[in-house]
Amino acid sequence: MHFAIDATWERTGPVVVAGSPLKIFRLTAPGTRIAEQIERGANVASSTLIDRLLDAGAIHPEYPPEYPPKSSSENPPEETSVFTVDDVTVITPQLGGTAATDGRVIVDDGSTPPIAGATIRLDNNSGPGAARNAGRPLATTALVAFVDADVDLLADVGIESWLTPLLPHFNDPSVALVAPRVAGEPGSPLDLGDKPGRIRAGTRLGYVPAAAIVVRADAFDAVDGFDPTLRFGEDVDFVWRLDQAGWRCRYEPASAVWHEPRSNWPDRLRQQAGYGSAAAPLAIRHPNALAPMHTNGWAVGSWLSALAGHPAVAAVTVAASVAALVHKLPNVSTAWSLRTALNSHLRGLQQLGVVLRRVWWPPLVLLAFFSQRMRLVAFGAVALNVSATPTDVAYGWGVWSGMIRHRTWTPLRPKFVSWPRRSVTR
Repeated sequence: MHFAIDATWERTGPVVVAGSPLKIFRLTAPGTRIAEQIERGANVASSTLIDRLLDAGAIHPEYPPEYPPKSSSENPPEETSVFTVDDVTVITPQLGGTAATDGRVIVDDGSTPPIAGATIRLDNNSGPGAARNAGRPLATTALVAFVDADVDLLADVGIESWLTPLLPHFNDPSVALVAPRVAGEPGSPLDLGDKPGRIRAGTRLGYVPAAAIVVRADAFDAVDGFDPTLRFGEDVDFVWRLDQAGWRCRYEPASAVWHEPRSNWPDRLRQQAGYGSAAAPLAIRHPNALAPMHTNGWAVGSWLSALAGHPAVAAVTVAASVAALVHKLPNVSTAWSLRTALNSHLRGLQQLGVVLRRVWWPPLVLLAFFSQRMRLVAFGAVALNVSATPTDVAYGWGVWSGMIRHRTWTPLRPKFVSWPRRSVTR
């Protein structure tokens, strides 16, 4: 098997720092040889170290464009079963519109009038999670693809164009779900970028949308599918339950589909408010998984000092964070520690701007009436991303509405993490 190292990968001898969140691996001599093989792009056999690197998000499976690879006497492929498009049933939950004619299962979610040509119809509109669950018994294949009605599979180049890069991941029996990149309008929360990775709460890829996903049928059944009581956030809950049950979920941007954005601003803002309304019920179901920002104490201390009007204290905090990281990683170059610490503070600033615009804006607006400094903070948060502000504010409106309805403040609480995480030896 071949693996690509994550962008965070930094190795000095037997010490590797990589993953999301950053984690230290102190390797044995055999482990160091495996790390060297991974870096060279060599074929590497499965091992406990490989599993830990995969789970940490430090490495990612890499498959050639033509899969499976041609065998040779020197390096036969380890994979013995390869899924094809014929092993996938496509299910689309749909409310209104016209049924697709490409052979997929169409679940009419209580449309008025009914969708002509739908495979199955629900008597009442029950939401996308319930509609997907209703379509599941109609799939007899090992894999099930859930694709929303407003997602274009780019049929002009064939359905295999999006499925083919995803299917090899399922040769790992622990992989339950693989998601493609969902392209669309700039800044769309559905577009998670061009870097592959493991999906897990509190990491760089904390979720994937169910706009287009491929799921192992057995894994779907093992966690009882989607929560039908959730109108929004059912996809986030589904992925988190799979991960918590010990399955692996992966994001593979080598495959891409197109999500048609809402045609006007009122619809876009309503959609974002709906997304935000899921924060409270998700926080209740997953109290340790949902937080508006994940950061470390050093970054928080530096920016709080700056906001309080003490730039000297902020500078000292940044310097202290570098010194602490150098002390924690004696085998890693000082230049890397400096770069990593500074990047952490910059990411902390970006996260703070997003959080202020998305979920903390109501108290910020209130404070801005009484404090010039808070007015500057609000202006700075908007200036960091002016174009995203309207949708961020709409999302926050949904968050606060949901919190009031469910009587919880958990979606407002940030999560503080140590970085890098504790070391392991393999």
